[in-house]
Amino acid sequence: MASNNASNNDNKSLTHELLSRAHSPDSTNRIFAEKIQHRPLFLKPTSPPPSSNARDARIKARAEKKKKCAKALKPKPLSARLRRKLGLYDIPKDGQKYAVFEPLNRLWLGYIREILGSELYSGGQGAAAKLSAADYHGAEVEVSRSGCPSRVGIQGIIVKDARFVFEIITRKNQIKTVPKEGTMFRINVPPAQDQDQNEGDGTTQDRKPFTFEIHGDQFQHRSADRATKKFKQHYLKNL
Repeated sequence: MASNNASNNDNKSLTHELLSRAHSPDSTNRIFAEKIQHRPLFLKPTSPPPSSNARDARIKARAEKKKKCAKALKPKPLSARLRRKLGLYDIPKDGQKYAVFEPLNRLWLGYIREILGSELYSGGQGAAAKLSAADYHGAEVEVSRSGCPSRVGIQGIIVKDARFVFEIITRKNQIKTVPKEGTMFRINVPPAQDQDQNEGDGTTQDRKPFTFEIHGDQFQHRSADRATKKFKQHYLKNL
C-alpha cells in the first residue's frame, strides 16, 4: 500500500509540475481535479446482452447466413455461346410443323390490324413507320426478290426474327433460314372477317388484302431493337 501511495503521489506531483508550467497554481489545481482526478472513465460492458437482444441477434445472424447461402447457390446466367451450344434457340423436330404455328399467325394478324388501325386500308407514311417497328414473329411472308434465285418463292410463317436472318417454316414442314441481306419479303394482311360480317355492305367485302414488302437490307436489327429505332428516309441505290 505504501508503495502504491508513493507512486500516486509521484504521478500527482509530476502532473502538477507539468500543469504549473503553463497555468497558475489555482488553474493547475482546478484542471487537475476536473480533468484528471475526478474524470469519469466509461468502460464498454463485456457482459452478454439481455436474453431478448441475444435472441434478436441470433435471428438476424441466421437470416444473413441464409441469404449468403442462397446467393452462393444462385446459378449464373448462361452465356449466348452456351445457349447456342445447348440448342435453346433451336426448334425441336417434333415441333417443326406448319400447323403448330398457324395459331401464331392468326394472333399476329390481329396484332398487326390493331397496330395499323384505319391505315390498314389507306397506307401512307404513318403505316410505314408502324410496320418498321412491328414484331414479325408469326407473320406469313413470301420471298419476292433475292440475290440468290433459289430463295425466290419461299413462303411460310416466320418462327424467328433474328438480326440478320428470318427463320421460316413452310407448308412442307421445313425450316428455311433466309438472310435478310439482299432479299425482299412480301406480306399480305387480309381484311378482318368480323368487320365484313358486322357492316354487311359491299365496301369491306370488296377491300383487297393490305400488301407490303420488307427490304431486308434495312431490317437487319433484332425485333426488340427495331421497336425503339427511328428509321430515316434516304435514297436506296439498290432499288
